[in-house]
Amino acid sequence: MDKNTVIGIVLIVLIFVGYYQLTKPNEAEQARIRHYNDSIALVEQTKVESIQKTKGTVSKDSLAVKDSTSKVSADAYGDFSVSAKGEEKFYTLENELVKITLTNKGGRIYSVQLKKYSKRDSLDKAHPLILFNDKESEMGFTIVTNNNRVLNTSNLYFEPASSITKDAKGNQTIIFKLKTAGQAYLDFAYTLPANDYMLNFGIKANGMNTVMPAGTNSLDMQWNSKIRQQEKGRKFEDRYSSIEYKYFAGDIEKLSESKNDDKKLTNKVKWVAFKDQFFSSILIADDAMSSTTLKSTLENENSEYLKSYEAEMTVPFDPTGKTPTVFHWFFGPNQFKVLAAYDKGVSGDAELKLNKLIPLGWGIFGWINQYAIIPMFNFFSQYIGNFGIIILVLTLVIKIVLFPLTYKSYVSSAKMRVLKPEIDEIHAKIPAEKAAERQKATMDLYGKVGVSPLSGCIPSLLQMPLLFAMFSFFPSAIELRQQSFLWATDLSTYDSIMKLPFSLPFGFGNHVSLFCLLMTATNIVYTKLNMANQATTDQPGGAMMKWMMYLMPLMFLFMFNSYASGLSYYYFIATLISISQTYIIRATVDEKKILAELHAKRTLKAKNPVKKSGFMERLEKMQQEQQKAVKNRK
Repeated sequence: MDKNTVIGIVLIVLIFVGYYQLTKPNEAEQARIRHYNDSIALVEQTKVESIQKTKGTVSKDSLAVKDSTSKVSADAYGDFSVSAKGEEKFYTLENELVKITLTNKGGRIYSVQLKKYSKRDSLDKAHPLILFNDKESEMGFTIVTNNNRVLNTSNLYFEPASSITKDAKGNQTIIFKLKTAGQAYLDFAYTLPANDYMLNFGIKANGMNTVMPAGTNSLDMQWNSKIRQQEKGRKFEDRYSSIEYKYFAGDIEKLSESKNDDKKLTNKVKWVAFKDQFFSSILIADDAMSSTTLKSTLENENSEYLKSYEAEMTVPFDPTGKTPTVFHWFFGPNQFKVLAAYDKGVSGDAELKLNKLIPLGWGIFGWINQYAIIPMFNFFSQYIGNFGIIILVLTLVIKIVLFPLTYKSYVSSAKMRVLKPEIDEIHAKIPAEKAAERQKATMDLYGKVGVSPLSGCIPSLLQMPLLFAMFSFFPSAIELRQQSFLWATDLSTYDSIMKLPFSLPFGFGNHVSLFCLLMTATNIVYTKLNMANQATTDQPGGAMMKWMMYLMPLMFLFMFNSYASGLSYYYFIATLISISQTYIIRATVDEKKILAELHAKRTLKAKNPVKKSGFMERLEKMQQEQQKAVKNRK
């Protein structure tokens, strides 16, 4: 690599480091905000409880579970007094992928287990992976009656219309009925298809227009959930957890992952996702949700939860029962092929774009992951069972594909290197004070032999999108979750070979990752090899440039120590292959032959002058103007 290559790489690394620092959560600020919000929440809760005691009514904003044996005023519930008391019972819909427990209290989802995944404790013991249970999730609808009573379905008891039914396709269905004192009632129907992560949820009224105000055409819905810490690396998992949502006819947006955030959305929303690093709970509307308010609150670092999510929205509702309100609940992994499959048929909507929940990188980085890396990864997964070997094969394929660029970059550096004696002669003849003359003479030499200073930089820059694409791919690839390789027990998080009694700054943490150490060591060797291959000159700043090149691997050590070990392993293998390729190319490239070819080009151009390119003419003109300006100042 020549000077331009080094400058290009340094600039990209600085951008990389800047992006990391800008997106890294500020722990002190988070602690301050959490303390403030906890205080506010306590005050607000006290106010709500005081109002409830004073008025003796049910707050529509409260989804707290009441004791079924407590005394309930029939007048407080009006037509729904028959559903105000009951015994809580549980019902289970289950297939090969999920186990969903429902409760008749509120007619809602009580808990969700993902059967093909597990959570490991500090002793590496596997436990069932529960997305949430009763204490961690709440869902209800606000009902306003004719006599101005405000109730919430979460505080009422439904009755199963029948036992769980199963059709020929294996779809399981249960219907909960919310009765009134008269003939009106409300049905909540849940259907779980076989081998599917999607739970269908329908609301159908029967004569509810007789107990609700005239003109009622919507319900206010509340959905709250605490997000469990499911992975070993809390900070890393927290960075990928957020509320995301898709506008009905627009793009996907999200709340901040690094701070408390809330938004009031004026446009219609198609779906809302409560997302963590590898799993999501997504509410999808057949029609749309309006007047949506979303809130994300950070939990204390010592908590077993990452964040608390809240969503309030208005959904269409027909009290006559002619048109049901239909939703779909997705409870499953953030896996690209799983989420992409639902664009083909949920609610007849081909634009759900659920796969956008996976952070594959923006622009060209996302395209590389979506159309190159993920298909290759899935292909190799069909034939290779060990994901460490899959990463190795994937790396080999990538390096083979990029070999022509690597070869071209090395040859360009070799051309600059064989010209070094002539460049040194120019520097000896022209003093450093006449920098413009030096530059012009050097560019004339390059033009005569047909060498471009940028020819070695461009191949390296063309490989940079892949570097950033892989940086996004590995932390979001659920396929690597809990997959072991060598000493790494989980390729989706850091591989700790040593615990430190203290925590180091700049993201290093309180552990030592061996794959990260190996990546750093190979980067130092590769940097030394590249610096030896460069045509170094006595240009100002050369020593500083070398120092920065050796400093970058140490910066990576701090940055990547807490990242996915699969990513560090990939960079380690890729750099190792690059070192091998450099030695192979060095053994096959004859620098004496390259010098002879350059001299031959110079002789040929002298006999047959070629018109200068527009770029060279502009460059020379700028140099002449610069020299003229220097003379005028003197």
